[in-house]
Amino acid sequence: MGTIDEYLATLDPSDAAIIAHTYDVAREVVPDAEQGVGYGMPALVYRGASLLSVMRAKKHFGVYPFSPAAIVAVLPMLDGVDHAKGTIRFTEPLPDATVRALVAARKEQIVG
Repeated sequence: MGTIDEYLATLDPSDAAIIAHTYDVAREVVPDAEQGVGYGMPALVYRGASLLSVMRAKKHFGVYPFSPAAIVAVLPMLDGVDHAKGTIRFTEPLPDATVRALVAARKEQIVG
């Protein structure tokens, strides 16, 4: 799979808009993140480490922060949102504050 931009170009415009917005919010937190690949998925990469991927699945969108600890860090913000060890699944866009907190938690792990 290619870059985020290439991936977005393959999606239905309404789905692409939701995913693009999520990436835009993530870039507010880490403006120097670059497009790359993480675990075979288009992703934002920061300092050589996968920061965040957002993908369309058949019945939902998935956010993958490449870190179970980043999800744990935002658990209070995920009330009513389906999540597991490595993913957050949503059908309606995640609140921007949740995306910002998730990306900030992952950035902190990368920076150490």
